[in-house]
Order: sequence, then C-alpha cells, then structure tokens
Amino acid sequence: YPPCVPAPRTVAEAYLAALARRGVDFLFANAGTDFAPVIEALAGAPSSGLGAPRAIAVPHEVVAVGMAHGYWLATGRPQAVMVHVDVGTANALVGVMNAARAHVPLLFTSGRTPFTESGHQGSRDLPIHWGQEMRDQGALVREHVKWEHELVFGDQVETVVDRALAIATSAPPGPVYLSLPRETLAAAWNGAPLASTPTQATPALPHPDPAAIERAASLLAAARRPLVIAAAFNRDASAGLADFAERFALPVVEHWSPCLALATEHPMHAGFDPGDLLAEADVVLVLDAPVPWIPSRHRLAESCAVIQVGPDPTFADLALRGHRSAVAICSGVSSAIAALGRALAELVERSDMNAPGAPSARSSAADELACRIAAGRARDRARAGDLGLPPAPAAARAWISRHLDEALAADLRAGRAWIFNELGCDPSVMRFPRSGALFGLSIAGALGWALPAALGAQLAAPDQIVLATLGDGSYTFANPVACHQMAATLGLPVLAVVFDNQGWQAVRQATLALYPQGDAADAEEMPLTSLAPSPDYAQVIAASGGYGERVDDPSGFPAALHRALQVVRRERRQALVQVRLPLS
Repeated sequence: YPPCVPAPRTVAEAYLAALARRGVDFLFANAGTDFAPVIEALAGAPSSGLGAPRAIAVPHEVVAVGMAHGYWLATGRPQAVMVHVDVGTANALVGVMNAARAHVPLLFTSGRTPFTESGHQGSRDLPIHWGQEMRDQGALVREHVKWEHELVFGDQVETVVDRALAIATSAPPGPVYLSLPRETLAAAWNGAPLASTPTQATPALPHPDPAAIERAASLLAAARRPLVIAAAFNRDASAGLADFAERFALPVVEHWSPCLALATEHPMHAGFDPGDLLAEADVVLVLDAPVPWIPSRHRLAESCAVIQVGPDPTFADLALRGHRSAVAICSGVSSAIAALGRALAELVERSDMNAPGAPSARSSAADELACRIAAGRARDRARAGDLGLPPAPAAARAWISRHLDEALAADLRAGRAWIFNELGCDPSVMRFPRSGALFGLSIAGALGWALPAALGAQLAAPDQIVLATLGDGSYTFANPVACHQMAATLGLPVLAVVFDNQGWQAVRQATLALYPQGDAADAEEMPLTSLAPSPDYAQVIAASGGYGERVDDPSGFPAALHRALQVVRRERRQALVQVRLPLS
C-alpha cells in the first residue's frame, strides 16, 4: 500500500474497498445485527482512504433491490444490495425474482447468523442468532440467481467479489448471491494488498455463427410476411434495430419487453401484441424475447419458420418453453442484427441483379405495410376518445394515458423523461419517440417493482423526469411509506401516477378469461378481487413531505397532473397523483 493508504484492518474493510474499486457506486442496505463489522468499516472509510460504496439505509428490502434494479437500467453498472440474514433475504426475494427474469446483474448479499457460540469476534450474543440459523440459507435464492456462495475465509474476498461480478454481468446477465458471516467480516485482514482492477473479466458476448446467420437471412429474404418480435433488457440491447427494420421493411412487435426496444413512432413499430401479424407471418424473427407469443391466445401457421436469437435463445432458465425454432442463434442481439443486415443486403443485391423491377415491388410492399401499421396505431390511440371531453368509463385508462403522453411529449422527444410502468399506463395509446424511454415489469410478475426502480433511476440521473405509473395494488406492494421516505431522504423528485381501480384487475381479467360465463362473472362483487375502499394515497406521500392529489373523477386528471409536474420540474420534489378509475 502507498504510505498514505493504510491496509484494511478487517475483512469488512477489504470487502467494501474491493467493491468500490470494481465500480460499485452504492450499497443499498437494510441492516441487522450481522452488519456490525460493515457499519464499523463504513464509519472508518472516510478517514482510511480505502474507499467504499456509498451506503444507503433503505427501510424495506424490496425497495433496496428495486433501487439497484433501476440504477442499473439507467447506467448499465451493477450495484450491491445487503440485507439481514434469512428474514431479510426472504423479504427481498420478490425483487430478486424480477431482476432474474429481467436479466439485471446485481450483487445481492446478506449477512449470515453467526455460526459460533463463543470465542470469536462476532460470535452469537442475542437469542435471534439461534432462531435465525438456517440449514441452507442459499436455498432461499438458489432458484433465482446465477451463482451463490458463502464467504468463509476472508482472504478470498477479492476472488469471490470478482467472480460474483463477472458471472452477474456475463450474458445473459442476472443477480448473484453472496452470504457474509459476521465472524468472517469481523476477522483481521491478512495484510495482502488489494488489486486496483478486477482479477476476472466479464466474458465477451457470443458472436453469431456465420452458417446460422446465412440460414436465417435466406428465410427472411424469401419471406412474404416476415415479423420481428423483440424484447430489450436494457437501453442499449437493440442497437441497430431501427435501421434494420426500416431498411428491410420488417414489422416489429414488442411483447412484454422490459425496456422499449424501438421508438413507437418508427414506421415499423407494430405495437405490443403479435395478434394478426403473427397469424399471417411466414417467418418470425424473435429477438431475445422469452415469451414472444402465448400459445393459448396466439396462432401461427404450421409452415411458419421461427428464428430465435439471443445470448441464450433457448431460455434455459425457464423450465417449460415450447416456442419452436427452425434456427437458433446464440449471440448478442446487436451483433446478430448487424450480421443479419449484412447477409440480407447481399441477398437482396443478388436478387436485384436477377430480377428487374424487384426494388420497386419491395418499396411498394414496404409502403403498404407502413400504412397498415400507421392505421393500427391510429386505431389504438382512438380508443382514448376525445381528449377534450370526459372519458367513457371503459376508456378511462387509455384517456388518462393519452393525457400523460401530451404532458410529457416535449420531454420524451428530447430524451429527458423515463416511465416505469407496472399495470398503470397503456403504452399502446402513447407516443415514445425514442427507444429506451419506457420500462416494464418482468415476466416474473412480482409486484412492487416500478416505484423503487424509478427511485434508483432518478438517483442515477438527477436531471431526468422519472415517472412510475402503476396500479393501486402495485403501489401497495411497493411499500410506499418506505419509497416516499427514500425519495425525501435522497431528494428524488419521482412522480407516481396511481391508476386506482380499487381492486386486482389482473386477477379479475384472468378469471373472466377462464370463466367468461361463470358464477364469478355474474357476481355483484367478484371474490378476492376488491381493494375497496382505497386509502387516500396523497396522505401517504404527504407524510414524507411530498405533493399528492387524489382525483375521484378522471376528468380532473389533466389539471392534477399539471400541478404535480410543476412540483417535480420546478421544486424538484416528489409528487403523486391518485386517479380513481370507474369500477368494472
């Protein structure tokens, strides 16, 4: 060590210093009695010069994981989370599930109940240290992480941290889990110098096999009704997609994409449901979409060829996935798009040389397709009705979403706004002029994600306008008291728009889909689906110094939204609008 930088005194100090040197900016933590060595190390970090991530005390574990999730979406840099032994791990698990299905790399860590009863620094000294012992604490998360380990020997801390981060960020990325026993963290450091850079590198993304690219390009070149179904797991995942889709007249549908892959104003953006285009398609190119269609709802022709592309085109982490493939290409999506573009261009050029008039025929077909997509987009947006009139009850969600669209239009166009949507706004009626401006819940479906993720993104990008649009159930699951407390503590001016239908609408719709003529459909109140009467959420945010309004009639939403945005933009203070939707 240089003379001005002392060696770590404990394993905890070495651990935190290693995180900081690997680019981990934040440690989102919900502490317990196992944290004592970490807290001592954090307290000494400013004077030691060793460095440590900025530690943030988060009042609930789901919020801690969600903030790390949102921070990564905004920056592409994985962060660390630490929770209290088995109970904290259990509380945090739904957030880890979302991170796993959304391919979000994070270092998820927990303490471990001291495993010695006496004789060691950090041995058990409270009754809970017996009660919180698990035979296999890692079993809580093993189903949902790429790797898990317990740090037993302190001198392995750099190896373990570097391995954890390398695995978390390798394709397809995802969370990893590390348990940190109190005795290990409290132990004296062995004096070895810490490396300034990682000792293990993240593997490069796989590049596509040329033969598979040629086969896929041949299928696309011969297709009369091709379709692309895309999902993006971060803001850079679909680089090159816009040019590729427009150049070759390939309609793109996004089905349950965690991040908007293509601007909705792009001439080839065909919406968010495969629908009719899938039924007509003769070739489908699936870009890293775990559930490109739902077999019980969507049909594709028996003769339709499917091309699956992604770092893991089989999605091996999904136990059952029967979506077929004629070609499966293991590759980073952007690399595959570039390779397919080059191969298709060669095939088209070769075809042009042998078929006079072909370019004009393709141009005509592309124009016709663009018109069809534009007409479908117009029909979707027309569902909102006249924005100058009160909404029809059945159109209230779409009408509110269109007003959101109008209010945010300039910010979205300039790339200054992000929306984290969890069963809230209706993206199909909105305009997103840029990719990467809309984030959605992963297929894990663990509610309570959007508001914490929006907080993490706002932390990463203080000047951005960040919204969480969510249902009333999702708002409750987000632990809103903890969320608003964090927004106040950190000065995060997130705007929450709560679409309050006073019930579990997703549960209601699933029941109606399965039993459209059943007893539940005829019931005056469907069992287990009502959350009425809803609390006044404006009072929840007010308790943390935020601005809140409850709108009982949707027609009052535009004015309330304007006032809330003024608070966010001018005062840089958190705000909330709760809008009651007609019961259905």
